[in-house]
Amino acid sequence: MSPINFQAFTGLITHMEDYPFYPTDEETGCHKFITVQNETGMIVNFIAGPNTYFVNHEMVSVGDQITGYLDGDVPVILIYPPQYYALIIVKESPSTHVKVDYFDDDLVSGDGNLKLHVNPDTPILLTNGQAFNQNPAQRNLIVTYTHTSKSIPALTTPEEIIVYCR
Repeated sequence: MSPINFQAFTGLITHMEDYPFYPTDEETGCHKFITVQNETGMIVNFIAGPNTYFVNHEMVSVGDQITGYLDGDVPVILIYPPQYYALIIVKESPSTHVKVDYFDDDLVSGDGNLKLHVNPDTPILLTNGQAFNQNPAQRNLIVTYTHTSKSIPALTTPEEIIVYCR
């Protein structure tokens, strides 16, 4: 599986509505238009569609802090504020961390900052909630965890691994 060039933007949801630019009734309401502002005032609009994966299937609303992930290799229209199709959205929580990245043969993240120690009890799932029965190495993963070591890369035993298949 080839790595996705995940790019992230974190901020507070300041506005949310049904995506207003669909010409047919069949598509109306199937996409959400989410405006996010970070702590420096930068604004991004995310489009969340039926294929956007919300980690833990969390509902989001105005005032929530989220991180939206997009494919940095996909062309985008040049408008302000920028508008991206969200691949993955994480509702941030102080007790749980989420890492979205490509993990290599040794289960080290693409940025080299996190190494996974997978034990037999670690749930490894697909985005549809079904079990993934293969080796999670060399795949795009969504990893939830609570604790890490202070080493480089940090070591963690994940709470859950979601295999992100295109």
